Amino acid sequence: MPDFVPVNEPVLGEAERRYVLECLESGWISSEGPFVARFEEAFAARVGRRFGIAVSSGTAALDIAFAALGLGPEDEVIVPTFTIVSCLQGIVRSGARPVLVDAGAETWNADAAEIERRVTPRTKAILAVHIYGLTVDMAAIEDLAARRGLAVVEDAAQSIGQRCRGRPCGSFGDLSVVSFYPNKHVTTGEGGMVLTDDERLAERCRSLRNLCFEKERRFLHRELGWNYRMASLQAALGLGGLERLDRTVVRKREIGLAYRERLADLPQLELPADRTDWTENLYWVFGLVLADGVAGDAADLARRLGQEGIGTRPFFWPMHEQPVFREMGLFAGERHPVAERIARRGLYLPSGVGLGEPTIERVAEAVRRLVREGT
Repeated sequence: MPDFVPVNEPVLGEAERRYVLECLESGWISSEGPFVARFEEAFAARVGRRFGIAVSSGTAALDIAFAALGLGPEDEVIVPTFTIVSCLQGIVRSGARPVLVDAGAETWNADAAEIERRVTPRTKAILAVHIYGLTVDMAAIEDLAARRGLAVVEDAAQSIGQRCRGRPCGSFGDLSVVSFYPNKHVTTGEGGMVLTDDERLAERCRSLRNLCFEKERRFLHRELGWNYRMASLQAALGLGGLERLDRTVVRKREIGLAYRERLADLPQLELPADRTDWTENLYWVFGLVLADGVAGDAADLARRLGQEGIGTRPFFWPMHEQPVFREMGLFAGERHPVAERIARRGLYLPSGVGLGEPTIERVAEAVRRLVREGT
């Protein structure tokens, strides 16, 4: 069995257990229960936002954010090609056109200068996605957006508890989205949140997550929304995790630095940057890219590690190479060489917050041995 999360400390803490039990004993486990509002207020306060709108997943948060911006067929949204498919779904379904930018060779994130080169008169918004532990330079994105009159959506799903130029991730742009999937720094099992300082956008997001019920007459609908509500039981779990966030962030960075110490001398590997001018790597996951001199690709290394009981995950596959979008006629003939290369030669190692030092040592030793054999 893949050794993803050896127990070093409990994955769920006492606060989570206490709040979930309180929720169960109250009988209010649905979205009507009090923990949803408590979680929204606490999380928004943590990242310095006025409003938080809890939803059923990070994908739901993206869908609602794009719908709240009112995207339509005449609009374009600039988005990285090196990301997860959720980032494009809401754009495509709105009829708007996603415009792709390549990943940066060192940060694996989209660069503001590359984004600006893709702006056209039809551009309505930028989706900035923080990838694998480093952030986009959000100050540069916000400056660009202000100069060009564009909306900004910040995808901080992988960066809960991280800072960019001293500001919390989740505090940038017109709207921010986060995910509370189990591998995130705060989890509700499944869940997400939209964050904003704009009261009008907040009200719009609340309506869209709740089937656009009319306030005066509940079952009267003037437009279509979603049932993207978060249950109170989920929010109780998230509230407990939020209390442990500082410890989680510290432990994630410790794990990343432990891997760096053991792997940094290998010319066969390209490791993520530890810091940039605007952020410090939080090591949400510890990714690595095989250098060109190593035989095979990341899938080969993952298979060989798996034979030794070590689970890994592949890097994102670029959006311009996704069959579903090719069949829609999108991105024909596009090339984004950095994303293409790291998708084929990159993977990430076990990175769960409960990872113990003996397992880090075992994983790193196996990686060292296998990449040397493949040189």
